[in-house]
Amino acid sequence: MTFNFQFGFNMFPDNPRPFNTQYKCFSVSMLPGNEREDVERGGKIIMPPSALDTLTRLNIVYPMLFKLTNKKTNRITHCGVLEFVADEGKVYLPYWMMHNLFLDEGEIINVEFVSLQVATYARFQPQSEDFLDISNPKAVLENGLRSFACLTTGDIVAIKYNQRIYEMCVLETKPGPAVSIIECDMNVEFAPPVGYKEPTKAITKGENDVNPDDLMPEPLGFVAFKGQGNRLDGKKKKKEDSSPAEQTSIKSAYIRGIPDYDYQIGTLKFLRNAKPTNNKEIKELNEFKAFAGEGNLLKKSKKR
Repeated sequence: MTFNFQFGFNMFPDNPRPFNTQYKCFSVSMLPGNEREDVERGGKIIMPPSALDTLTRLNIVYPMLFKLTNKKTNRITHCGVLEFVADEGKVYLPYWMMHNLFLDEGEIINVEFVSLQVATYARFQPQSEDFLDISNPKAVLENGLRSFACLTTGDIVAIKYNQRIYEMCVLETKPGPAVSIIECDMNVEFAPPVGYKEPTKAITKGENDVNPDDLMPEPLGFVAFKGQGNRLDGKKKKKEDSSPAEQTSIKSAYIRGIPDYDYQIGTLKFLRNAKPTNNKEIKELNEFKAFAGEGNLLKKSKKR
């Protein structure tokens, strides 16, 4: 005799049963006991023990990720769960998460279990220019996101670094608008901070606009025949084109440290035998003394 047993339910369902319920939400500062900074600076919430009991009876896929919805404003975000120690009927959220959802203390929030894809790319925009003062922003962001379970496009998350809170707007996530960042390799990019302006470069003159005569050092000492002449009849001399030889000015002695601005390619000048000028000689050149030269007689005197 053969007995056939038939059950009226599926013992191993392929699809997980839904977890969708509502709670009163409060900020972490309202949580009884000591202050929980680890919850405030992360992306996870605290739920009641009854939620854990219900989730263990369902065929859920780990990790536990939830979709939070404020039905009054249709604002949505995603989060993970840190502990199941809240009072029954209540959930505790970080303040930045309540700010994104436009929630006040004690308002109703809808909590739904979801399964998200693993993140491959995310783009963030700092909300302050102070974020540029951080030497290694990617390392700071990576350390701050360790307290998060998922990211949602449009959220403004809070990252704590050196006793300061930096707000970051999630501009884009791939492969979807909401992704899981638990044990993933994610490429990160930064957009310019809010209010940031590119520094303007000063307009500099080109090399062709520089007059070579302006680069020449002033001649040191007395320069002979540098003055102007006047005619006895009072007439002014006509200007004539001077030759290149006449245009060249008399140069002073070579001074170490001043480049030769008249250098021509293909020529060499050996100045190793030149007598070095010192400060005393330069001072004597600058002091012009009239009629300080030496005189010579045209007729040589006879030797006696």
